[in-house]
Parts: sequence; C-alpha cells; structure tokens
Amino acid sequence: MISSTSNARIKNIVHLKKSAKARKEKKCFLVEGPRMFFEVPKNRLLEVYLTPEFEEKHKKNLEGYRYEIISDNVCRHLSDTTTPQGVVALVEKKEISLDELLDKEADPCFFLLENLQDPGNMGTIIRTGEAAGVTGIIMNRETVDPYNPKVIRSTMGAIFRVPFVIVDDFEETLQKLKEANVSTYAAHLSGQTFYQYDYKKGCAFFIGNEGNGLSDELTARADYKIKIPMKGQVESLNAAVAATVLMYEAMRQRD
Repeated sequence: MISSTSNARIKNIVHLKKSAKARKEKKCFLVEGPRMFFEVPKNRLLEVYLTPEFEEKHKKNLEGYRYEIISDNVCRHLSDTTTPQGVVALVEKKEISLDELLDKEADPCFFLLENLQDPGNMGTIIRTGEAAGVTGIIMNRETVDPYNPKVIRSTMGAIFRVPFVIVDDFEETLQKLKEANVSTYAAHLSGQTFYQYDYKKGCAFFIGNEGNGLSDELTARADYKIKIPMKGQVESLNAAVAATVLMYEAMRQRD
C-alpha cells in the first residue's frame, strides 16, 4: 500500500492533475470515480490506484485489472473533488489527426471551438456531441485543455468516444474543410436564423469564447453567419447551450 504523499508516483500524478503542459508531454491524463474509471478502455489504462474500501466494494468488476492500493489520505491528496470516490487512474491519450477526422464520414458534422475557457462548457459540448451524433470536434490551443480533470468529469465518459483534434490555428483546418465541401457556419448575433439552412450535407459550426464570442477573423472566414433567435432581454446564450441547439437541429435534419 502507498501511504505517503511524498511517493514519487503520487507526486507525478499530482503534477499531471495540475498541469496541462505535463499532460501534453506525458500524453496521458487522470480520471477518478467508479463511473469514469469503468468507462476507460482497458488498453488505455496506464496506472490504477484504489483504496481498500473501493477494492472491496467493486471486487467483481475489478477482475482482470492491475492496480495498486493507496491509503484514504493519499486518495484525498490525488483527488480533484471534495469527496474522493476511491479510485484514480492514469489514462493514455488517444490522438487523432485532422485528416483522420475528415475521413470519418462522407457528410460530416463538426464543431470548431475557438478560445473556450470554461471546463464545464467544454465537457458539456463533448457529452452532447456524442448524444447528437457529431462527427468530431476541432479546437485551437487557446481553448481549455479537454483533458482538464473538470472537463473529464463533465463528459461522463464521452471523452473516450467523441474524436477531437487540437490545432495550432484554424488556417489548415478551414482549407481542408473547403476541399472536403464542408460548409461552415459562424454563430454570430448578426447572422440569419439558424433553422433557415440545410445541414444534411457536410457542415461545421464555429462556437466562440464565452465572453467575447468568435473573433472577427474566424467569423469572416465562415460561409454563413447564423444566430439563434431570442426573446425577452437575453443578449446571448451560454456557449454549450448554443452548441446543443445547433447539434440537435443538425441531427433532426439528418434523421
């Protein structure tokens, strides 16, 4: 049993929990809690740490797993939540290229995220993307790290099933979308009402920063500007809510 928070492996996990740079360099990330842990494909598990209580409670489900026992104190030290649930695991990232993403479907549906900062929004978009059958998500490096522990938790396992690509900038992405005959739509307050368009063919929706929206540069590169009509005194919708509305309109049309 590991009972010291000074253990080298424990220190490494804490560093990965706190640092997006470390997660990028090591090509792995953390998950915790039974629901997320048992969603992880076994071939991507690198290290697993359990408390004795978790081991006893989930003994049948743990058959075939390799793991190390840690004390409750170490588990609290590793956890990113106020109430640790007894399991923390290191998971290998699954990288996918932009070309692979573009080759997934004949008429894909993508979401491009520019400079999103809220982990909850990111997690919700990934989770809803799975529910609505989105082909994949493309984001720039200024967007919140999708492997942030808060993002991971809010995806409820969709992080393992929804393909996404992180790009240095959108220039190459926009060019390849054009070559693939994918129409692009910028969510913008000055656009036309979103349900006036046809999304049955290849489409990509641009979602911008929570506070500032899309940059003028990216907006100008879109084929169309669209908006979600709003009544009352509401000026804008939450980024994840806006993405959800667009995802389900695309799914409705395609179904």
